[in-house]
Amino acid sequence: MANNLKELIIIGSGPAGFTAAIYASRANLRPLLFEGLVKGGQPGGQLMLTTDVENYPGFPKGIPGPEMMKLFREQAARFGTELLAKDVTGVDLSKKPFKVASDGKDYFAKTVIIATGASANWLGLPSEKALQGYGISACATCDGFFFKGKEVLVVGGGDSAVEEAAFLTKFAAKVTIVHRREALRASKIMQDRAKSNPKIDFIWDSAIEDIKDPAQKKVTAAVIKNLKTGQRSEKKCDGIFMALGHTPNSELFKGQIDLDAKGYIKVHDGTLTNIPGVFACGDVQDFKYRQAVTAAGTGCMAALDAERFIENAH
Repeated sequence: MANNLKELIIIGSGPAGFTAAIYASRANLRPLLFEGLVKGGQPGGQLMLTTDVENYPGFPKGIPGPEMMKLFREQAARFGTELLAKDVTGVDLSKKPFKVASDGKDYFAKTVIIATGASANWLGLPSEKALQGYGISACATCDGFFFKGKEVLVVGGGDSAVEEAAFLTKFAAKVTIVHRREALRASKIMQDRAKSNPKIDFIWDSAIEDIKDPAQKKVTAAVIKNLKTGQRSEKKCDGIFMALGHTPNSELFKGQIDLDAKGYIKVHDGTLTNIPGVFACGDVQDFKYRQAVTAAGTGCMAALDAERFIENAH
């Protein structure tokens, strides 16, 4: 164990994980960061699915998501972060040092930062996957700007779907909400706002069966099936926003750490969890903001919290 004992292990390689690594390595904690998948996660975080990031400070001309994550990674490595492109398959947070299992090998640490993120819920269509970042998005705040004067669809019927639709009306010429039921699940006040907005239309009792056109690398239309009549129709559009919620990538920690009803890690006083020495940052604990810049901010907080914890333990 002695050779394998680290001051800090970071699980996750999105903006939160890499920012935590930058701060921790500059504090001489020599962190080990696992870049690989935790069940459902995306190495590099959700920015790996984003073509252009225009709302992150310091990039006035915007930057492709994967390129931004490459820069995050290089910066973490420059200050001495040990990077392992391996999946984490298990953890034991019940005793110290904490244990992280990967590729048949155990690693041990005095502190752990969990930055495994959250995954947007998708329809699961092959065409949807092919067009992610090319007109298919799960974040109106991130990508709404690119649809000025365009026609877009929003899939979902809860508060998040209505919020996304309302936000998109600032840019899009027309926003149509496609919902599987005949009424929204959103709160009454949100429903009233949506129905009184002249830019928002609705397609009820319907589901998207296919999206065109992967061959053109852009969204041109959606094939929509009415679930009551079985009738199919094509709806022309320039973009589709999935508002089906997010699932935090916290499965690995169930039963070991306090989670809320939706599976997000509970934190207090910044990034502290119910286990002293274990910290959580980014979208795995943030169900409200879910932005790259807020994830990076909490990554910084987690690193500072871990550094103080280690200092006080000595």
